[in-house]
Order: sequence, then C-alpha cells, then structure tokens
Amino acid sequence: MDKLIILIYKNIYSSKELIQKAILENEFMKNLETIQIREITDCMYPVVFEQDKVIIKEGEIGSVVYVMEEGAIEVTKGDEQMCILGPGSVFGELAILYNGTRTATVTAISECRLWAIERQCFQTIMMRTGLVRQAQYTDFLKSVPTFRRLPEDMLIKIADVLEETSYKDGEYIIRQGARGDTFYIISRGMVKVTKSDPGQSNEIFIRTLKSGDFFGEQALQREDVRTANIIADHPDGVTCLVIDRESFNQLISHIDEIKTKKYDEDSNFRKRTNEEYSDISLSDIRIVTTLGVGGFGRVELVQLRNDPNRSYAFKIMKKAQIVETRQQQHILSEKIIMEESNCDFIVKLYRTFKDAKYLYMLMESCLGGELWTLLRDRGSFDDCTTRFYAACVVEAFDYLHSRNIIYRDLKPENMLLDSQGYVKLVDFGFAKKLPNGRKTWTFCGTPEYVAPEVILNKGHDTSADFWSLGVLIYELLTGTPPFTAPDPMKTYNIILKGIDLVEFSRSISKNAHNLIKKLCRDNPAERIGYQKGGIKELQKHKWFDGFNWDGLVKRSLVPPILPRVRHCVDTSNFDHYPPDQSSLPSDDVSGWDAEF
Repeated sequence: MDKLIILIYKNIYSSKELIQKAILENEFMKNLETIQIREITDCMYPVVFEQDKVIIKEGEIGSVVYVMEEGAIEVTKGDEQMCILGPGSVFGELAILYNGTRTATVTAISECRLWAIERQCFQTIMMRTGLVRQAQYTDFLKSVPTFRRLPEDMLIKIADVLEETSYKDGEYIIRQGARGDTFYIISRGMVKVTKSDPGQSNEIFIRTLKSGDFFGEQALQREDVRTANIIADHPDGVTCLVIDRESFNQLISHIDEIKTKKYDEDSNFRKRTNEEYSDISLSDIRIVTTLGVGGFGRVELVQLRNDPNRSYAFKIMKKAQIVETRQQQHILSEKIIMEESNCDFIVKLYRTFKDAKYLYMLMESCLGGELWTLLRDRGSFDDCTTRFYAACVVEAFDYLHSRNIIYRDLKPENMLLDSQGYVKLVDFGFAKKLPNGRKTWTFCGTPEYVAPEVILNKGHDTSADFWSLGVLIYELLTGTPPFTAPDPMKTYNIILKGIDLVEFSRSISKNAHNLIKKLCRDNPAERIGYQKGGIKELQKHKWFDGFNWDGLVKRSLVPPILPRVRHCVDTSNFDHYPPDQSSLPSDDVSGWDAEF
C-alpha cells in the first residue's frame, strides 16, 4: 500500500453528528462500517462556496464528495433542474469510487458551508480498515489449534466469513446442554464460563475468557452438546467472531478435491510464439477494416503482407490518453497476462509494438463477432445456448484463477465467437495477478457487473468473477442484467441491496435461478466456485447436468449458434464503423511503456 498521510480535522461535535447522520441516510454510504464512517468523518475538511459558485460541473473529472452543513444547492443536468438540496445532504459520492466524469452540475444558491473528502483519502481509509481487520482476524485464527496448520490463503478465506456478533452484559451466548454448530472467538470484552449441577440451583464458576480466547471449536467437527454456559461478562458488552459448521465445511477441503487442469506449458507456447512473430515489424501489417472502437483507440482487422490466408485483430491505443486517464499499469498488466496465457477460451496475443504515439497489440482474430451483437439481435438465449457460453467462461476462469489471475471485466461485449462458434474472452485491461491469498482494492469493471465488495472497497479477489458470471447468465437468459438503472450510482445502490430483491423472469428455469443466486451471494466466500471443491462444484451444479465438459475442452461439441464466416477477412458479423477522423494524438516519450 502506498504511504499516504491522512489529516484529521477537529470537527466540532455538532458538525461530526451532522456528517455521520448524513452518511447513514445516504443510499450508498450507509453501507459502510461504523469504524469507516468514524474515520471518514474525522478526515473531512471544511470548504465554503459563495452564492452562485459552481461546486461541481457536469462532464468534468471529479474526486471529492461533499456533506452540506449550511446553505442550499441546485442540481442540474443539462438545462434541466433535478433537485434542490439543503443541510445534511451528501453529493458527489460517485467521485470517491473511481476517476469518472461528473453526471450533473451543482451550484450554490446561497453561501454554503460544506465538509469534503478526497477519493484517495477515502479509499485509503477503506483499504486500511480492511487490511487491519483481515490481519486481526487471521491472527485470532492462528491461535486456535484447529486452524493453526492451515495455509495463509485458507485462513484469509475463513476470516472473510467470520461474522461479528454482539452480546449484552449478562446475556447467555451458550447454554449448557444445548446442541450447537457454532464456533466463537472473543474479539472484545470478556465472558465467564459456568456449569450447572443437576442438584444445585446456583451455577458453579469455572473461569473467565478474554479477548483472543475461543470456545465451541468441537462444533466445527460434529454436532456438539454444550458442556458449559458461556455468559457475557463486561459492562460494555462482548463482541465475538462467529463461524458455523456449514460455512466452515464449505471452505475447507483436501487439496486433491480441488480441480486442477493440465494445460500446455505456457512457457513453451510463449517461446514458439516469440519465434514465429519475432521478425514482424509494423510495416508488415496491412489494415483491412475496423472491428471495434474503444476508450483508448480502435481494433482493426489486419493481415501480414506475406500471408494473405490469415487475419489478425490489431489493437491500437493512444499513449497520451492512457496517461491522461492513469491507466498505464492496467495496460502493462494486460500485456503481461495475455502474452503468458495459453487457453482455448482466451484470445491469444502474438506480438506487441510501440512508437511515440501508440501502443499496438497483434492478436488472434475471432470473426464470429461479439456475443453482445448476437444477444442484441435475438433478445435473449434459451437455457441450452446460455449454458454453452457460460461453460466457455467457466473454462477461461478455471485457467485464470488457477494462476491467481482475476479477470474483472466479464460482459457480453468482451466475449468473442471464433469461426467455429466457441467463445473467447478478450480485453484484459482490468485483469490482475494476485499474490496467493491476497486481495486487490482498485475499483474497476462495468457498473451492472460490479460485485458489492468492489463497490464498498472492501478488497476483492477471484470471487468477484463468480458474481459477474451470475450476472452474465441472467443477462443472457433475459436480455438485460439483473441490476440496472439510469446512472451508475443508482445501479450500485441496487447491487448493494442484493440478488434476493431482484424479481426473476418466469422464463428463467428453477436450476438457472438457483445457480445465479449461488453465484451472486453478498458474501464473496459463500459463492459457488470459490468454496470447497472450487470450479468443480460449479460444474457439478444441476443447471449443468448432462453438459459435456470434456467435449467442450476438446472442441468436439457443436456450438448452439454457428456463425457464418466465409473467408479470413469476412467482417459481416461485426457492426460497421466509419474511418477514423480524429486528429493525431500528441507524442508520449516519458518511458512508462519501456516493458511493453
């Protein structure tokens, strides 16, 4: 984590109270933890805007969220007034999630006294509190004999499902003779252990347990009859970290139960590719037509001048735009991950080039078109079709996750059909290789597909990909994602309310409904595919009953939709794009792309 000095401002009590009340009433920020709200409040600084001053301008890049203490503001979109806000309002909160443009203009209609916090400070607070909690929980677990010998990554998974539960002074946490399936670690306060004798009315005091002590560990192995009473014994109450037997068993598995696939050695593939394409230069590449237009440039269909029987996709990215949007690390990561990947369900990268203005990626062409185009034209897919495309994604995830790579950008637009009708993942700009058992904290992804832990900046790992798979299956079956709204902030708030509030279409089968809900669990550690058995458990789900996984890997299955590709430069399955009319970008010779 980069070092960042967090300044704490001495807000007077009434201001703190107003800020915390405003946060708790805000649709998005009310989901934050108490300690996070307290730290955010401490770090907010005062700003004053005179009447008629523009506080936020629509279309500009924003990085600050505000809480109003005094005054009134007008919110407008274009020429339309959206609302008037007064004291206790939170506005601009989308800016603390990512480096995006403001969606409305905010103008002071009287002198306004505001409290503000920058995105970097907010995200540092979120990251720090998450890391501190994770370290504290794993340290607690290491003190328990049952967990002591587990690897670090498994301890982190268990730490993620520990639930904080509070008890009042004198409250019974466990009663002697009761059946139990729950294990407890005391995180704050003390408890007393007592025993009841059949012939005695008073309980016999045994001992006191304090923070860091634990009880009920036998319940994780088998159904346990409690042999003593455990009673909260602290004037401020007791807080315990709790896990039940079912959650524990879903996470713990023997190594040989987890599916591992044997793929061709990636290093051998890379060596062969390097040899085959090492002599190619930019002058050997001939552009045929445009396949797509993206945020940093275009993807062209190209051929090599000495090979008229084969075509490639050629991604051209403007270096200046990459720097302007601070995406350098994402682009470098994309290059490394793609060039090292050798999977039939991931588009292959053959060679990269660069000059003063652009970065270039020479890739496998998939002329069947985007899955998004097929979905748009057909409206939705049936169970059989959706199952095939979802299975292709599962195989790609199996490959990536086995290498601790998180994809983070699943959507129909990033799924290309090859000439045989098999799907491959493309666009690895958000993909990231994680250290074993660790998380990442960068906010990225398409709003409708972002997992709740990404929105709340809790740290995320490969489990976020399983959430997006659930969203994809729903969208392919219905034509629209389960979480959607007119603007990103509203979409995020719907996601935070959870999959259980989504009204499922009657066209979604019972088994598909069940799988989507298992993939879109709010708690990342509870998602199918991430638990005991890994991807294998996902493949064994009833929705996939009868599916020929071996045939998919061997490419002997007949795809549900066979694209028509007549020759190697046939682009009939893609939308038409006009020629690039934009002016030449400025040069960038700063050297950040030395390894590209």
